[in-house]
Formats: sequence, structure tokens, C-alpha cells
Amino acid sequence: MANDRKTLPYRELEIDDDSPAHRHKKKKKDEKNWGVPGAVLIVCLMTLPLLVFLCSGSRLSSTLIWLRDVKVNAVQGWEHGSNQTSSTASNNNHTNGLIDGLISPNFDKESCLSRYESALYYKTIPYMPSSYLKQKLRNYEALHKKCGPNTPLYKKSIEQLNSGHSAELMDCNYVVWIPYLGLGNRILTLVSTFLYAILTNKVMLIQATDDMVGLFCEPFPDSSWILPPDFPIKNIMQLDVNSNVTYRNMLNNHVISNDPNTKVESLPSYVYIHLSHDIEHSDRLFYCNEDQYIIGKFNWLLLHSDLYFVPSLYSTPMFEEELGLFFPAKESIFYLLAHYLIHPTNSVWGLVTRYYNSYLSKADEKIGIQIRIFHWVKVSSEVIFQQILDCSNKERVLPELDLNGTTAFKTNEPKSKAILVASLYADYYERFKSMYYEHSVKTGEFVSVYQPSHEERQKTEIQSHNQKALAEIYLLSLCDVLMTTAYSTFGYIGYGLAGIKPIFLITVHDKIPDPPCVRAVSREPCNLTPLLNTCTGKTVDKEKFEQHVKQCEDVDHGIKLFD
Repeated sequence: MANDRKTLPYRELEIDDDSPAHRHKKKKKDEKNWGVPGAVLIVCLMTLPLLVFLCSGSRLSSTLIWLRDVKVNAVQGWEHGSNQTSSTASNNNHTNGLIDGLISPNFDKESCLSRYESALYYKTIPYMPSSYLKQKLRNYEALHKKCGPNTPLYKKSIEQLNSGHSAELMDCNYVVWIPYLGLGNRILTLVSTFLYAILTNKVMLIQATDDMVGLFCEPFPDSSWILPPDFPIKNIMQLDVNSNVTYRNMLNNHVISNDPNTKVESLPSYVYIHLSHDIEHSDRLFYCNEDQYIIGKFNWLLLHSDLYFVPSLYSTPMFEEELGLFFPAKESIFYLLAHYLIHPTNSVWGLVTRYYNSYLSKADEKIGIQIRIFHWVKVSSEVIFQQILDCSNKERVLPELDLNGTTAFKTNEPKSKAILVASLYADYYERFKSMYYEHSVKTGEFVSVYQPSHEERQKTEIQSHNQKALAEIYLLSLCDVLMTTAYSTFGYIGYGLAGIKPIFLITVHDKIPDPPCVRAVSREPCNLTPLLNTCTGKTVDKEKFEQHVKQCEDVDHGIKLFD
């Protein structure tokens, strides 16, 4: 059974009273009304029968000890948040949306609703931040507030930048993120650059372009991460792998040396780091220990990337110990940092919540299917759709059709499933809609098919396109099961925010591959450019490194983190 709903556009819709945000507000009101006396009364009433039964003779002492332990666990159970999967932690953290202190409470909540509401929409919170990571984030926020744009220390750093050379003992050092390619690439590189910033005690600023306006909230309290428009380096968006100021070219042209004894004053005031897909051999020296010592002496780094380069940071010995303290669970990195750093603006979050509460929230299971057709894929949509069906049959994803029409109608309330299609094209949505409209399913479930938008082509340069894309990424992340396209950074963000392991549709070249898809083993995104061992000095233990950094499931030449 299916609904014959047309493509559902983003539009103003009344939020369901059963929405997570509404339930959260109601719970807070109830807590306020009951207060501590009400909670004590409930506990007493619940434990009274047990006390009557157990409290006799020698059992009284052990019973009181048991009650004391229950009280301690209730109060302190998640005080020291771990980096491990836990449904109990999830339930506890749905009460405030802060993910056990990952998110700072020092914001005006109304200015960015998603910062505190988004966690309330997920069924589980798969990872909790380590106490070390939380402390590091609070320290970073203080540093950013001290060194952010238009502060006295920032102005002092701009004077140093204009001097043409680096300087020792500067209070603030910076890494400037340069946007490149589509929204998926940008989010992956924002997270990667931020991790590098907190590892090296640098302040991260971003070069915001017009197409990014209205996408993300400011992530740090009482400061901005936007690079001011009067930044002295005017050609920042034109820098590329061939620019004279790349680390590689400055080494090759003997402008600088990677001698560890190099004096800071002998270095230029900034260096350009190129970590994109067209990375050259010498650019990979960024991940070498000796070269990081030199790079760290620059007061300003301009970083350009379209990759999730976090896995490669594990090859740098100086980062190894702190990465372990930040993330005891390797597969938690993107999930935690993305939920800390990336928060849709109220306009984008409105798209998410209105659509979710109107069409998806009541479904017993939500299945997300993300379809990206790359320019090198030359097969028809029929072939791609058949691949999806083959994958579903193999992995039991979609409800199975009753082609004979023998399924009896259930008088009791049947379960419902919602299929969310995320694609630039309407064709796949129409096929799914027709399939479940024309046939019932063997389990007798209601099946609904939805597609928020179909833009027909990627329009990264248009703000409204990016806002819809970001909203659809979040809608995908709210699904229980995800089938995503291999190699797609859009899909990586969707399952990374969800903290689940997706099913990858393998790239089709001339015919449907066998198998048509593969289940992910890791929740982390893939670094699509391999790390080649080019370092000559100190390196990490190869066997230990290869335990956690392995080939991606969906891309032969990529690497990703595994637990």
C-alpha cells in the first residue's frame, strides 16, 4: 500500500505537536512542575514494595546498600562521558541536546535552533565525547574568543602578516580554510581543518563565499569564524597547486628549508597548503613529522582541500597521542566534530523540521536512498534503478512487493515505512512511487515515498540550492537505514551525521557490478586520495597504523578509519 503523493516541496507547514522539540519543552515543563519532591515521591512509591519484601533481618543492610548504589548511578551515570556507543547515554542526552557537554551551553538558543534541537531528533546518540575532547573544545573556544576577527590580537597578527615574515611568540596563530567544490566536500574539509586547528593550537577562520551565506551558524561562542573582507591576501581564492606560496614550491625553490633548526624569522608570513585531489608528491610532506615542525612555525596557514584528510593525520607521530585522547573510538571522529561544528541556520533547520515532522516522523522505519550520478557514469537511469533493486534484494532494504496481489488487508494498524529519495533527478522517485502504488507489499505495511526536491543539476554557486542540499543531508541523517552512492561526499555527510553504517551502491561503469552494493564496516567518511609513505624521518608504527587506517569499502584507492 502506498500513498500517491507528488514530489513534496519545502513549504511552510505546522510542526507536529509530537515533534522532538515539542516533547522536550513539555518534559522540561513537567520537570519544573514536579521538581525534586515529586521525583523523591515517585522513587519512594516504586521502591516501597521491594523494601517491604526484602527488609527483614540481615537483608536490611544489603537492601540499603543496593538503594544507595541506584541513587549514585542515577546521578553520576554519564558524568564522565566515554567515546563508546551507548543507547543509555543517548536517552540521557535527549534531555538537553548538548550531547554530554560536546556542545557549549553559552549561546543564545533562539539564534541557532539546530544547535540544541538536532540531537533531539535522532533515535540514538552513538558516541559520547571524551572528557579530554570536551576540555580541549572549551579551551579552543576561549582561544577563538581571544584571537577572533577584530580583536586586538587579531589586528596585531594582521600587522605581522603584512610585514612579510613570521614571528616568534605570537599569541595567536591561524589556519584559514578555503572553500572548494560542492557542499559535501566543504563540510568534510571544514571538519578536517578544525581537527588540525585544535591539534596545533591554531585559530580556524573561513573564507566565506556568497553561496555559503545563510547555511551555517557561528560555531564558537562570542566570536566569529568568518575571515573579514579586508583580509590582506586578496587572491586567496585563486591559489592552487602551482602557486609559488605552496609549501612544496617554496621548498623546491629554496625559499624555505625543512631543516628543524630553521629560524621562524626566516620564514614568510604565510604558507599555502594544498591538500586536494590533485595533490603532488611533495605536498604530502604536510603529514611528515619533520615538515610539521616547520609548517607549525608559520603564523598563518592557508589551507585548500576537497578531501576528508583526517585519516592521514594519524600518520603524523606528533599527533598520535592526542588523537588517541580525543577519540578512543576512531569511528567517532566525524560524528562528534560535525555535531560540534556544523549547525544549519534557522532558515535551513526550518526546512528540515517542517518536512520531517509533516512526512517522516510517524513512520516506523525510515529508509534513505541517496543517488548521485557522476559525469563518468554513462549508463541509463533504468540500469541504476535496477542496481538499487538488486542491492535491496541482497541486503533486505526495501519492503518486498507482493506481485501476485495475495496479501490480505490487515484490520489491525499496520506498520509504516517511509522511503526518502535524495537525488537531483525526479525519475527515481517516480519509479519508487509507481512501484509501491501499483503493488502492495508482502508484509502488509504502508509504504510512502518522498523526495524534497529535484534540482536536475548541481548548482553550488546558488545559495538556495545549497540550503536545500544541506536540509536533505540532515533529512537523510534522520533515517534508520541508508543506501548511498559510492564516492559521494554528500552521502558521506548523511551517514556520518547519523553515526550509522550505510550500504554503498558500487559505481556502475558499463553494467551492474556483482555484488551491486556493499555494507560499510566503518561509520567514518573516506579520504578519496591515498596516503603514500613519503616521510624519511620519524614515522608511526606501521602495524599499529594499519590496524585502524584501511582501504575504503566503496573506493579502492581511498583510506578511512576503523575501530
